Amino acid sequence: MSTVDTKIVTLTERAAAEVKRLLETENIPAGHYLRIGVKGGGCSGLSYILDFEAKGKLDEVHVENGVEFIVDPRQAIYLMGIEVDFESGLNDRGFIFNNPNATSTCGCGTSFST
Repeated sequence: MSTVDTKIVTLTERAAAEVKRLLETENIPAGHYLRIGVKGGGCSGLSYILDFEAKGKLDEVHVENGVEFIVDPRQAIYLMGIEVDFESGLNDRGFIFNNPNATSTCGCGTSFST
Protein backbone atom coordinates (compact mmCIF):
# COMPACT_ATOMS: atom_id res chain seq x y z
CA MET A 1 0.00 0.00 0.00
CA SER A 2 1.36 3.38 -0.92
CA THR A 3 0.31 6.80 0.22
CA VAL A 4 -0.30 9.81 -1.99
CA ASP A 5 1.71 13.00 -1.51
CA THR A 6 -0.79 15.30 -3.24
CA LYS A 7 -2.59 17.29 -0.58
CA ILE A 8 -6.31 17.20 -1.27
CA VAL A 9 -7.63 17.48 2.29
CA THR A 10 -6.16 19.14 5.37
CA LEU A 11 -6.99 17.40 8.63
CA THR A 12 -6.34 19.81 11.51
CA GLU A 13 -4.60 18.69 14.69
CA ARG A 14 -7.93 18.83 16.58
CA ALA A 15 -9.64 16.67 13.95
CA ALA A 16 -6.73 14.23 13.91
CA ALA A 17 -6.83 13.96 17.72
CA GLU A 18 -10.55 13.16 17.61
CA VAL A 19 -10.07 10.53 14.87
CA LYS A 20 -7.30 8.91 16.93
CA ARG A 21 -9.57 8.95 20.00
CA LEU A 22 -12.35 7.27 18.00
CA LEU A 23 -9.96 4.63 16.67
CA GLU A 24 -8.89 3.83 20.24
CA THR A 25 -12.31 3.88 21.92
CA GLU A 26 -14.76 2.68 19.28
CA ASN A 27 -14.96 -0.81 17.84
CA ILE A 28 -13.48 0.07 14.42
CA PRO A 29 -12.58 -3.10 12.49
CA ALA A 30 -8.92 -3.66 11.65
CA GLY A 31 -7.97 -2.48 8.19
CA HIS A 32 -10.50 0.36 8.17
CA TYR A 33 -9.52 3.94 7.44
CA LEU A 34 -11.22 7.25 7.87
CA ARG A 35 -13.02 7.97 4.60
CA ILE A 36 -13.39 11.60 3.58
CA GLY A 37 -15.67 12.11 0.61
CA VAL A 38 -18.89 13.46 -0.84
CA LYS A 39 -22.19 12.06 -2.04
CA GLY A 40 -25.20 13.52 -3.77
CA GLY A 41 -27.88 14.84 -1.44
CA GLY A 42 -28.56 17.40 1.23
CA CYS A 43 -30.19 20.80 0.85
CA SER A 44 -27.39 22.20 -1.31
CA GLY A 45 -26.73 19.23 -3.62
CA LEU A 46 -23.70 17.44 -2.11
CA SER A 47 -23.10 16.09 1.39
CA TYR A 48 -19.84 15.26 3.10
CA ILE A 49 -18.89 11.69 4.01
CA LEU A 50 -16.83 11.02 7.11
CA ASP A 51 -16.81 7.36 8.12
CA PHE A 52 -14.55 4.41 8.82
CA GLU A 53 -14.37 1.96 5.91
CA ALA A 54 -12.13 -0.59 4.25
CA LYS A 55 -10.00 0.73 1.40
CA GLY A 56 -11.58 0.26 -2.01
CA LYS A 57 -9.75 -0.53 -5.25
CA LEU A 58 -9.60 3.07 -6.42
CA ASP A 59 -9.08 4.72 -3.04
CA GLU A 60 -5.90 6.64 -2.34
CA VAL A 61 -4.39 6.69 1.14
CA HIS A 62 -3.36 10.08 2.53
CA VAL A 63 -1.67 10.92 5.83
CA GLU A 64 -2.20 14.12 7.79
CA ASN A 65 -1.17 14.76 11.40
CA GLY A 66 -0.53 11.05 11.94
CA VAL A 67 -3.92 9.88 10.62
CA GLU A 68 -4.25 7.73 7.52
CA PHE A 69 -7.43 8.42 5.57
CA ILE A 70 -8.80 7.38 2.21
CA VAL A 71 -10.22 9.46 -0.63
CA ASP A 72 -11.78 8.25 -3.86
CA PRO A 73 -9.83 10.21 -6.51
CA ARG A 74 -13.05 10.68 -8.53
CA GLN A 75 -14.26 12.95 -5.71
CA ALA A 76 -11.06 15.01 -5.50
CA ILE A 77 -12.55 17.83 -7.59
CA TYR A 78 -15.09 18.47 -4.79
CA LEU A 79 -12.57 18.09 -1.96
CA MET A 80 -9.50 19.95 -3.24
CA GLY A 81 -8.39 22.43 -0.58
CA ILE A 82 -10.95 21.39 2.04
CA GLU A 83 -10.05 21.55 5.72
CA VAL A 84 -11.63 19.17 8.22
CA ASP A 85 -11.61 20.53 11.77
CA PHE A 86 -13.18 19.44 15.06
CA GLU A 87 -15.00 21.61 17.58
CA SER A 88 -15.76 20.47 21.12
CA GLY A 89 -17.37 23.57 22.61
CA LEU A 90 -20.75 23.94 24.27
CA ASN A 91 -22.45 25.40 21.19
CA ASP A 92 -20.67 23.40 18.50
CA ARG A 93 -19.45 19.83 18.76
CA GLY A 94 -18.35 17.71 15.86
CA PHE A 95 -16.39 17.74 12.66
CA ILE A 96 -16.50 20.93 10.60
CA PHE A 97 -15.80 21.15 6.88
CA ASN A 98 -14.22 24.36 5.61
CA ASN A 99 -14.53 24.16 1.83
CA PRO A 100 -13.09 27.09 -0.16
CA ASN A 101 -14.76 25.76 -3.34
CA ALA A 102 -18.31 25.81 -1.98
CA THR A 103 -20.47 28.46 -3.61
CA SER A 104 -23.32 27.79 -1.17
CA THR A 105 -23.83 25.75 1.98
CA CYS A 106 -26.83 24.75 4.02
CA GLY A 107 -27.47 26.12 7.50
CA CYS A 108 -26.15 23.03 9.26
CA GLY A 109 -22.91 23.01 7.25
CA THR A 110 -23.12 19.41 6.10
CA SER A 111 -24.09 20.01 2.48
CA PHE A 112 -22.77 22.33 -0.21
CA SER A 113 -22.71 23.12 -3.90
CA THR A 114 -19.89 24.25 -6.17
